[in-house]
Amino acid sequence: MKKLNNGFTLIELMIVVAIIGVLAAVAIPSYQDYSARAQAADAFTLLDGLKVPMAEQYSNTGLFLIGGASGVQAVTVGRYVQSVVSTSSLGASPADKTSIVARFKSAGVSNRLLSQSGGPASVHMFYNTLDNRWSCANGDSTLTDAQAVASGMVAIPNNPTGLPMAILPQACQ
Repeated sequence: MKKLNNGFTLIELMIVVAIIGVLAAVAIPSYQDYSARAQAADAFTLLDGLKVPMAEQYSNTGLFLIGGASGVQAVTVGRYVQSVVSTSSLGASPADKTSIVARFKSAGVSNRLLSQSGGPASVHMFYNTLDNRWSCANGDSTLTDAQAVASGMVAIPNNPTGLPMAILPQACQ
């Protein structure tokens, strides 16, 4: 009588498990970056919605405020964003009064949206009053050189309140 093979050998099963393991090792970090970028887009959507009204407010009144009686009325909270504020409402230095900062929530977000200290990370946009252009930058605005912003060269290396470079849009790197 001839014996028929019924099933797989142990070697064949081990090869399949190894292939699945390699695919998972590549796919899981990529998916985590993808989901963090999608969550970070919430902040950039809120910031982009403020560009035109904030620039108009500054050109008409010289103010750069969000909310309140004399500020721009806008949505300042998102699904992953805790708050969007203008630095002039935070009492920033005169060179830093034309930026808006989006701070992410500390819970319910990807761990890639947390700062190096474990708190919520931030991104910000500066309005250059000399040429009426916006610049995007990583982290909160306290480490940004106002002179670099005025010249259009915004770079904040190793900002402890910012996002990892893999998460940021190309314009903010």
